[in-house]
Amino acid sequence: MQESGSPNEPISRWEDDGGMTAASPGGSPGDSDPMPRPSDPHPKGHQDLPFGRLDWVTAPFARFFRIHAIAAAVLLLAAVIALAFTNSVWSAWYQSLWNTSAGFVFGSADFTRPLRGWITDGLMTLFFFVVALELKRELVQGELRNVRFAMLSLFGALGGMVVPAGLFLLLAGDARAAWGTVTATDTAFAVGCLAVLGSRIPPSLRLFVLSLAIFDDIGAILVIAIGYGHGVNWNAIAWVGIGLLSTMGMARLGVRSIPIYFASGLGIWYFWDRSGIHPTLTGVALGLMTPTTRWVTPLKLRAIFTRALNQSDVGTGDSPQSQREGFRRAHTAVRESRSPVEQLEWMLHPWVAFAVLPLFALANAGAVIRDVDLSSPIISSTAVALVIGKPVGVFVLSWLAIRVGIARRPSGLTWPLLGACGMLTGIGFTMSLFIAELAYPPAALNDARFGILLASVVSAVAGIGLLLVLTRSRGVPSIAAGPVQEVHR
Repeated sequence: MQESGSPNEPISRWEDDGGMTAASPGGSPGDSDPMPRPSDPHPKGHQDLPFGRLDWVTAPFARFFRIHAIAAAVLLLAAVIALAFTNSVWSAWYQSLWNTSAGFVFGSADFTRPLRGWITDGLMTLFFFVVALELKRELVQGELRNVRFAMLSLFGALGGMVVPAGLFLLLAGDARAAWGTVTATDTAFAVGCLAVLGSRIPPSLRLFVLSLAIFDDIGAILVIAIGYGHGVNWNAIAWVGIGLLSTMGMARLGVRSIPIYFASGLGIWYFWDRSGIHPTLTGVALGLMTPTTRWVTPLKLRAIFTRALNQSDVGTGDSPQSQREGFRRAHTAVRESRSPVEQLEWMLHPWVAFAVLPLFALANAGAVIRDVDLSSPIISSTAVALVIGKPVGVFVLSWLAIRVGIARRPSGLTWPLLGACGMLTGIGFTMSLFIAELAYPPAALNDARFGILLASVVSAVAGIGLLLVLTRSRGVPSIAAGPVQEVHR
């Protein structure tokens, strides 16, 4: 391992994998160098962590869990299970399960609601929190720091909301108030469809789909707040503001305890729930407030590790207790060398992808097919808005933003590929079902669910099929090749 040139030389390649390795400047997480430190006389094999017998089982699963396609597959499986139960002899039992009341009453405060309600209002707050973390990380540290590329994703998301909403308003008749159901894109399914195609997809397209879907989710949250809130309780809103200011103050004072912030978040969620505005906005607000700066700088981390390694050398005279304290300090420094945004995203993303979203699908994706009225304007307007309105809106607004010079199109993202990407944004699924729960009365909800599921399947098949045709004779670089450097109109 090569030694760094100077003791005072700044270290800039240090963020990923718990602070031990990092992407090169402007590179991808896969491009990493070993941690810079004083020369190590040990053979390379001794630099790795021990590999226990249990790791032979857990390591492959850990690798699979990092793949977006697996998250989408789990979500799809949950939706299939929900449909199967809803259309079986156990349908009544299955529906009553999710309508079971749970919670407690404390004085005059009633903390009870159906299980479906706890998932929709409670657990989905974590989903929106992770979405906000991803957006902030991309805007501050990722490719969306390039303003014109961010504008391309933003205008694409805007078109993917406005055009389908307009079509729905024209076609839905008496159900026009539910226009918000066709404005959303399911991030997990959209990215999972690209993962199925592997390295055939250029990195620029993957990044465009992910960033567009994140902007789309934020837009859907605004739709929920504006279109589907109840009477506003301004006293509760005031307490929400006090809670957010207190959380910001704790961050400024250097409070690092996650349980303290979790308790603060619960309080904010409670008052937001009482305010008449959907409580999942708590996740968005707290996610966007999460700091992106690291507590332990790379230079400080290097000094702590050097000291711990020197203390562990034989003959230094340091006591075993002093050595343990040095390694404990090094362990803490590794964790704190990652920003709170990175730590929380790394910690929560698997739970959201493999627990929260599948639970939501199990509770909300069931549509009783035998009761579906195929002539219902709810089904037809939902399907047309998502399958046609989404791709048209994404393509037209993206073209317009590039035409007037607000945005630039990265190399590798051709117009046909952008059009195919627009097809994938018609996969509304999770977010569309979420808004449908708020927008439709119970009598119309079954048709809405069926329309959303139908449109999501058609959009996924059409998008993947078009991408297969467009990339059949193309040799495109893997996403590991790094970020897109060239942009052109």
